Amino acid sequence: MKHFISVFILCSLTTTLWAQQPARNTWKPLFGKNLSEAIYNPEAWSETNGILTATKDDAIWTTEEYENFELDLEFKTDPGTNSGVIIYCTDTEDWIPKSVEIQIADDHYEKWAEAKSYERCGAIYGHLGPRQEKVVKKPGEWNHMRIRCTGQRISVIMNGKKVNEMNMSKWTSGTENPDGTEIPSWLPTPFAELPTKGFIGLQGKHGDATVWFRNVKIRSTVKPKPEPEETIPEGEEKSEDEEDTIIED
Repeated sequence: MKHFISVFILCSLTTTLWAQQPARNTWKPLFGKNLSEAIYNPEAWSETNGILTATKDDAIWTTEEYENFELDLEFKTDPGTNSGVIIYCTDTEDWIPKSVEIQIADDHYEKWAEAKSYERCGAIYGHLGPRQEKVVKKPGEWNHMRIRCTGQRISVIMNGKKVNEMNMSKWTSGTENPDGTEIPSWLPTPFAELPTKGFIGLQGKHGDATVWFRNVKIRSTVKPKPEPEETIPEGEEKSEDEEDTIIED
């Protein structure tokens, strides 16, 4: 009887502990609280009232690598902004040829309005332009972006519209995109060969225009494992009364 009571109490405690655990696959701040989970140059990056910005062309990086995730954020441009969200980075010191960049740009500015499609906002830089142009709002207004990464598949939603979708396995060349356009020479690694796990970063003030970020968060897209079921030792089945009652010896 004492053995049964011990097993029952253990199961009850285990169930309680499960209930106290935070729900899996929930959103969390990408860089932790007060940038506690970020690698960055404090002379370049700062966060005030939840708004993150940079004064130099330095990237800010996560302290851990991610794969199979959704990244959600808001950004605001300045006239002429040129920045980006960096994923799948395997070398933060030499990130440009060893990562994937989702472009952030002020498409209302003459330079970017006349740029190549794969240089505009929402593009997967150097490789695939957005399906629709000028989805980004005018400078000074907040934009919402969600990036979903599942292995070699990447999708980008901006301001409620799916602006890009890529299967990296189709990019087998480091010089030419599947549509025949030329890949910039500084991006020689075929996307089909890039790892799909890496650090995540935000590009800083690239050029003269500033960019601002807020509400930058991430969650896993891996399906949670089912919770283990309570098991009863063989030969010690519980009656309906015993399920809710602790029997003392």
